Amino acid sequence: MDGTTSAKYSPARSAAEGFLALSLPSRLSLERLISIVEILRHRRIEIDVSESLSGGSVCGLWLSTESTEVILHAPTPSALHRQQFILHELGHMVLRHDELVVSSNYAETLFPNLSGEKVSRILGRSDFLDHIEAAAETLADLFAAAIRDSSPEPRSFERIFG
Repeated sequence: MDGTTSAKYSPARSAAEGFLALSLPSRLSLERLISIVEILRHRRIEIDVSESLSGGSVCGLWLSTESTEVILHAPTPSALHRQQFILHELGHMVLRHDELVVSSNYAETLFPNLSGEKVSRILGRSDFLDHIEAAAETLADLFAAAIRDSSPEPRSFERIFG
């Protein structure tokens, strides 16, 4: 890819376009964002903590079924971390990353001389997954800023200095 093409498909640009396409209200909460994404995805979103997730390399997981989007996140005492885990998975949903990931069956069709599992493993080590993870995290940051800017609570600096 040349510089122009890579900028066109950059994680930051993908995230910004996804954010703008939602036309979010000026006052946003996590609950309101979840309801907006439910409408976008035409499915209910369920969120639960999963003791199986360590919070190390994997802090959240998104599973999509015919009728439900399921977000599982690592246990954390921090409400802010929990929110960021959820926002990251919502970012994947908004950016429709489920439509980008190559399944083993499809990979076998594309590369008949290689096992689908091997192709998926190779793609998993490529910049492809780094790009979608960066885009989801960047979109999560945009969501977090929108929620933070919607808060009626003054920020610490504003509380102290007016």
